[in-house]
Amino acid sequence: MLSVLGIAEPDEEVYRCFVDRGQATVAEVCASLGLPEQHVVRCVARLRDLGLLYVTGLSRYQATNPQTAMLPLLARRQLETEMALASARAEIDRIAERYREGRLRSDPRNLVEVLSDRRLILERVEELSNSATSHMWALDRPPYVARPDGRHHSNEDEFGLTKGWLERGIDVRSIYCPQSMERPGRFAMLLRLAELGERSRMLPSLPFKLHIIDRRVALVPLSGPVYDDLVVIHPSAVLDALMELYEAYWIRAEPITGAAPAGDDGLDEDDVLLLRMLKAGLKDQAIARQLGCSTRTATRRVAAVLARLGADTRFQAGATAAARGLI
Repeated sequence: MLSVLGIAEPDEEVYRCFVDRGQATVAEVCASLGLPEQHVVRCVARLRDLGLLYVTGLSRYQATNPQTAMLPLLARRQLETEMALASARAEIDRIAERYREGRLRSDPRNLVEVLSDRRLILERVEELSNSATSHMWALDRPPYVARPDGRHHSNEDEFGLTKGWLERGIDVRSIYCPQSMERPGRFAMLLRLAELGERSRMLPSLPFKLHIIDRRVALVPLSGPVYDDLVVIHPSAVLDALMELYEAYWIRAEPITGAAPAGDDGLDEDDVLLLRMLKAGLKDQAIARQLGCSTRTATRRVAAVLARLGADTRFQAGATAAARGLI
């Protein structure tokens, strides 16, 4: 009955005898169960190691309260089982990937998957994202895949997902462009992720959207304003070329990470955030979306920050802010 907790059947029999008798000696248990002394001695030793028996004196033993002793054993077994199942799931995913790669080698037409069904795209993206173990690289620009319920991901959805990757030790590298900043507050959220370990950079434009997972598969949506088609590229010369292209963009891109102090010359945290958006190349319209205000208001705020820095141009403001360690 208790074998699932790592308690062998002979040990359980001896333990139950101690439970029934309260305190007892080895000889008394031998007499009660009709077992050889050496057998009971070995059982007692194992039960003591498990914390199920303790010595009360004069060679007498007493059973530990079952709830005190066994509930921790149960919790440990549950954890071990969950870890074993998780490892088995990961191994299944690895075997499935090898199976898929074997099919690709036997039939080059399988090197590329083209998915057009919205449901299949969502399932495939989720499957590959969950299977990531080492790398998650992105060229980030619209279109964006929606949630299964049809809604687009919020800043907090994205933060939670990326934070999970980072906590698993995955190398998360993302290159953004001004088009990536259509969702209000996203830039500030990316700075929070940068503090957790995401490496993020910015380019004035990106030609297409791309995800590279574990350097073994790439996801590229086909052209269009919505995420209706997806190309999944498996290990091949095409994937190698995409990784080389990603590295080239990464070298060219401007970092948007790093903590920055506030309070210098009357600048508050919002002013420093605005400076960092200017450094990333965002125009007034994109800044307005991030701040949740009109373009006119964003322009006025930019002018106010420039005035506090004593700068006549945005270039001067950036140089001054960088010299003062603000960005």
